[in-house]
Amino acid sequence: MDTKELLKKVRKIEIKTRRLSDNVFGGEYQSTFKGRGMTFSEVRQYQYGDDVRAIDWNVTARYQEPFVKVFEEERELTLLLVVDISGSEFFGTQQQFKKEVLTEIAATLAFSALQNNDKVGLVLFSEDIELYIPPKKGRSHILRIIREMLEFEPQKKGTSIARAFEFVSAVLKKKAIVFVLSDFIAPSNYEKTLRIAAKKHDLTSIRLYDPREEEIPNLGLVSMLDSETGQRQWISTQSKRLRQNYTDKYRDRVSTFINLHQKNGAGTIACSVNESYVKKLLGYFKARG
Repeated sequence: MDTKELLKKVRKIEIKTRRLSDNVFGGEYQSTFKGRGMTFSEVRQYQYGDDVRAIDWNVTARYQEPFVKVFEEERELTLLLVVDISGSEFFGTQQQFKKEVLTEIAATLAFSALQNNDKVGLVLFSEDIELYIPPKKGRSHILRIIREMLEFEPQKKGTSIARAFEFVSAVLKKKAIVFVLSDFIAPSNYEKTLRIAAKKHDLTSIRLYDPREEEIPNLGLVSMLDSETGQRQWISTQSKRLRQNYTDKYRDRVSTFINLHQKNGAGTIACSVNESYVKKLLGYFKARG
């Protein structure tokens, strides 16, 4: 992708996702994700109705009239976007690849954080950590994140969800808001690292899928390519047993995804590429708010 085309795509995503974050998600984001706590702001004279427990007795004694301490919520937070760029994300039977939709969702969340003056960081992962951009503030930083999601070429094609969760726990020292964006087509050996990450951070996983991944239609003899291993083989989709086995495994994977997150206190969102991720995010924020 040349520079001119890349900048055009970045600008297009910025216009679309920033409008969503400004007009739709800004207030929902702020009300859903609270600050780290209350920090001292000032001392003022006591007013009728103030909590007597907030009285500053030292200042009160000095001026011979009651003063209270005023506290404000410490709003500044860190948002970390953990985005899957493995081979299976370059799949799509609708209007967009999964990778393109994940980029839009991540950009919308990033601009929502920017609107609230929060820091935003990015992790791109496959079967290993491909790129890490430490959290910072500012529009130019968000645009860099979008550029990387659009043009970064992964070195590997497999997927390790466990490695992604492990990295999150290692790289973030303080509590953060973490969104993991993936199709979760990967080994389900990530419970331990999920548990550690969810205990430390406010963690939500967004599972994006294409409807064609839910079942195999009867199309006769078909050549299929595994986008992560590169293996190609001929499959007889006429076999009812084969189609049923595939559907059962898919449902098991989805069930495991939901159960592991619920068990360990992490949030989940499931969204098809042909659904409105706007409605999905809003519904999630409102349910938590």
